[in-house]
Amino acid sequence: MEWFDLTVVTGSLPEFWRGLWMTLHLTGIALIVGFAFAVPLSIARVSKNPWVSAPVRAYTYFFRGTPMLVQLLLVYYGIGQSEWMQQMWETGNPFWLLFRDAYFCALLAFSLNTCAYQLEMFAGAIRNTPNGEVEAAKAMGMTRSTALRRIILPSALRRALPPFSNEVILMLQGSAIASAVTLVDLTGAARNVYSRHYAPFEAFIFAGLLYLVVTFVLVGLFRIAENRWLAHLQPRRSASSAKKD
Repeated sequence: MEWFDLTVVTGSLPEFWRGLWMTLHLTGIALIVGFAFAVPLSIARVSKNPWVSAPVRAYTYFFRGTPMLVQLLLVYYGIGQSEWMQQMWETGNPFWLLFRDAYFCALLAFSLNTCAYQLEMFAGAIRNTPNGEVEAAKAMGMTRSTALRRIILPSALRRALPPFSNEVILMLQGSAIASAVTLVDLTGAARNVYSRHYAPFEAFIFAGLLYLVVTFVLVGLFRIAENRWLAHLQPRRSASSAKKD
C-alpha cells in the first residue's frame, strides 16, 4: 500500500487552485485594507494627545492580544448571527446584509487584525525616525504636517519594510482559519480532498507545499524591495573587502 497516492493530488488540482486563489485574494485585500487604515492610525498612535492615542492603543491591545480565530468567530457567529443583526437584515439595508456573507466577515476580521499589527509597526518606525531628518525638515521651514508627509512618514514606511514582510507571511499562513466559517480556501480545499478520498498525507502535504512556494516567492520579492529601498541603511563595505571581491 502506497503512503502517497499522486493521483489524488492530480485529480484534485482544480480544487486546490481555487482554494489557493481564495487564500491569495482574501489575504491580499485584507492587507491592502489594513494598510490603508494603519497609516493614519499610526500617526494617531504616536500623538501626544491621550484622547487621540488612547482609543488606538486600546484597539491594538485587543486585536493583538486575542487569537485571530476568536476574532473571526466573533464577527461571523457573534455579530453576524445576533438578534439585533437579524433585525437589521429584515430592513433590507444592503450594508448590514454583508454580514450574511462569510467572505465579508472573514475579510473584516483579517483586515482589523492586520491593521492593528501594521499600525504598531509604522508607529514604532515613526518614533525611531532619526532626529537629523526631523531637524533638517524644520530647517527647511516645513510645518509638522508637511514634514510628516514628505520626510517622516516615507522614511518610516521604508524602515518598516522588514517587519511588514513578516506580517504579510503571517497573514498568509493565518488565513488558513477562513475554512472555519465555510470558506473554501487552500486549507479548506485540502480538507475536502481528505474527506472525499481519506488521504490526509496527499491533501495536506500538497497544501503545505503550496503555502511554502508562496512564502518563498514573497520572501524573494521583499528581499528585492529591501535591497532597493533600504540600501542606504546597510553597512558600508570597506575598500579592502571590495578589492577582495
